[in-house]
Amino acid sequence: MTERLLVVNADDYGLSEGISRGILRAHDAGVVTSVSVLAVGPAVARSAAWLRDRPALGVGAHLAAVGEDPPLLSAREIPTLVDRRGLFRRSWRAFMTAAVTGRVDMADVHREFQAQLDRLVDDLGLTLSHIDTHQHLHLYPPVAQIVTRLAADRGIGAVRVPTSAAPGPRGLVIRHWSRALASRLSVAQLAFPQAYGGLDEAGAMTLPRFEALVDRLARGQADAIEVNCHPGEPTPGDRARYAWGYRWEEELAGLTSPFLRATLQRLELRLGRFSDLPAPGMRAPRAEGGEPPRRPG
Repeated sequence: MTERLLVVNADDYGLSEGISRGILRAHDAGVVTSVSVLAVGPAVARSAAWLRDRPALGVGAHLAAVGEDPPLLSAREIPTLVDRRGLFRRSWRAFMTAAVTGRVDMADVHREFQAQLDRLVDDLGLTLSHIDTHQHLHLYPPVAQIVTRLAADRGIGAVRVPTSAAPGPRGLVIRHWSRALASRLSVAQLAFPQAYGGLDEAGAMTLPRFEALVDRLARGQADAIEVNCHPGEPTPGDRARYAWGYRWEEELAGLTSPFLRATLQRLELRLGRFSDLPAPGMRAPRAEGGEPPRRPG
């Protein structure tokens, strides 16, 4: 078996100091090789500085148009993304309901995403290897178009391609959109791991689930795999504000377990970052999925 690339990416860096510190532990003592930074996160300014001490850790943008934290732009600048208080819709479900009924102006999404990239790059001095989105909104084709354009225009070489193995209509729609996103990125000459897991397991990527997931994905034909995860060390305040039912500490324990490293060695998976992906081709490789769905991160 030829050794293949595995990118283990932790989402929501900057959400809080506890979450960010847990992610860094999952890198320092575990298998996390990459993070996605949330520009709207309350702790992003403080925790971004901690990344400078870890040059081996890949850094990307976790662009948000939903969630508990407010946008960077004002309600006047992005009126269709926010309520009267200037706050995002809380979930992808609310966003999608508004989007498919014509109540989201994609120009507002573009402006807010631009502002978030400006904050990460210009204000915080981060060099970005990839883009993904909070709650995987860029699976939706109009948002996928925006993310693809921003990545290409800014020279950010890779974009996540999430997918799902869930049965039923939701899983079918996600897989259809995932294939469309992969095709779009291939045409734009942007890189992405050909196999993916993490959407279905969001917030519950315990050691047994991680090992089962990579064992299944490694049986495929993909040269590169991404698994996204959510380790952290939340405070009671974090749990109250982000009441998602996530098992941050359990994920951290699994990601730092020596048993997981042994599993990756057995499967001949080489840990790396999005910047280690090979140059993209024009063929749209299939993206592989996970297990029954939880709330995406």
